[in-house]
Amino acid sequence: MTIDRFWILNLALFQLGWWALVLSAARGHPGWGLVVVALILAWHLGLVRPMASEALLIALAALIGLAFDSLLIATGWISFSAPELAREGVQAAGAFLPPLWMTALWANFAATLNLSLAGLQTRPGLAALLGLVGGPLAYWGGAGLGAMTFVAPLPALITLALGWALLTPLLLALAATLARRSNP
Repeated sequence: MTIDRFWILNLALFQLGWWALVLSAARGHPGWGLVVVALILAWHLGLVRPMASEALLIALAALIGLAFDSLLIATGWISFSAPELAREGVQAAGAFLPPLWMTALWANFAATLNLSLAGLQTRPGLAALLGLVGGPLAYWGGAGLGAMTFVAPLPALITLALGWALLTPLLLALAATLARRSNP
């Protein structure tokens, strides 16, 4: 299967993974979404070449996402706990770390960077615009479905917009760099 024909399937699988993770988390069973995304990523890594650089990209994107979401949680702007606990500011041990399903969303997104979003690797302005709009919309959708809570919606949405406007071109540049290094 060539990359040209694979990009539509890649985009569809990304959407399937997003819905599986968010809906399963919203219903209190995030494990189901994690299984779906694990299967999608395993299939993805089985098809792409070189697999090692794509696996590294996915891992780095997941770590970057973990750090970014941890910042949003630490500021108190978003929560993955019950809304009543978030309003009271209750913090448990590890409360500044996002749930595993949230980090899996970043890994799922990373699988699009060299395929369905590859055309944005040379268009950082357009990539930033996609991040500026798409990032906050994804979180807003997740909150609307009950997977997370906006404790302070305005600062959270502003930070999400700015963060994703920076991170989307950064992740695309990382994808391009890793691809070039593995294909001299």
